[in-house]
Amino acid sequence: MKKRTFLITGATQGIGKATALNLANGDSQIAVTYARNKTKAEEVVSQLEGKGAKAIALQLNLHNQKEVNNIFYKIQEILGKVDVLISNAFGKSIFKPLHLIEDEEYEETFSTVKGTFLLLQNAAEHLADHGTILVTSSGATAMPVPAGGLYAAAKSAIEQFALSLSKELGERDINVNVILPGVTNTESLVAPKEIIDQLIAQTPLGRLGRPDDVANAMARLTSPENKWINMQKIGINGGIL
Repeated sequence: MKKRTFLITGATQGIGKATALNLANGDSQIAVTYARNKTKAEEVVSQLEGKGAKAIALQLNLHNQKEVNNIFYKIQEILGKVDVLISNAFGKSIFKPLHLIEDEEYEETFSTVKGTFLLLQNAAEHLADHGTILVTSSGATAMPVPAGGLYAAAKSAIEQFALSLSKELGERDINVNVILPGVTNTESLVAPKEIIDQLIAQTPLGRLGRPDDVANAMARLTSPENKWINMQKIGINGGIL
């Protein structure tokens, strides 16, 4: 397989880290990003290199417009190109009843949305032809839950950016898909316990998802063999609807 270069945002833990590890081999170059924890990012790089990949860690805070606008240039300088973008970073997830959400929380959430918009905008300019974009959203956009309105609204906006982009990049043989994980047991899982318990009860397989459950599917969707899968919202969720 021709050597490919991946940019995976939010790859120091959870789904992003599991996906990076799944993709790591002697034919891959992987740029992982972190918002604050450089040490954790360097640990991931070491694990990726242990699997034969060439790997680098770069800081990327979606609230920092300069970092977002420069990320592709930095990777191109070091690794030469970007073939696959996995937009996984989101930042703080706020679950509160709608009438209790404060202005600062609203602004912080939609600042993350803007950061993702800018990332996709830059991908449209810099991603190599014949590439792939995967955007991590959430099953919460299809099945809203109490106290989840702000989170679901933000993820829904990101979905629409991604799906519209698919229409725009098809002539360059770039496919774009949106991933909808179910409730996944990661460090960033912050939904109230009673909601988590309800969602587990509604999942036919009867458990929380694991990062590898999502990562295995995402890694396969980056394969050139799966490029005919395009402009889809794909649930990876154990069957919850």
